[in-house]
Amino acid sequence: MAERKTGDSGVQGEGDYRAARTYKRDIDNFMTKKGSEIPEMAKDAEAALEGPEGKELKKAEEKGKSKAKH
Repeated sequence: MAERKTGDSGVQGEGDYRAARTYKRDIDNFMTKKGSEIPEMAKDAEAALEGPEGKELKKAEEKGKSKAKH
């Protein structure tokens, strides 16, 4: 597969450096702002899955997984 290069950020496509940097920046920002809230978010998510909306959430998850690239 041929590499496609852009003038400003290096390789795009399989080695999408710009997207990797953006993703890392966004994760770092999220962890800085919300890192201490993650355990509570996990508890809320678990409660939602076990509650009345659980069936709908699991259905949405399966739909998302079916569209994921493997």
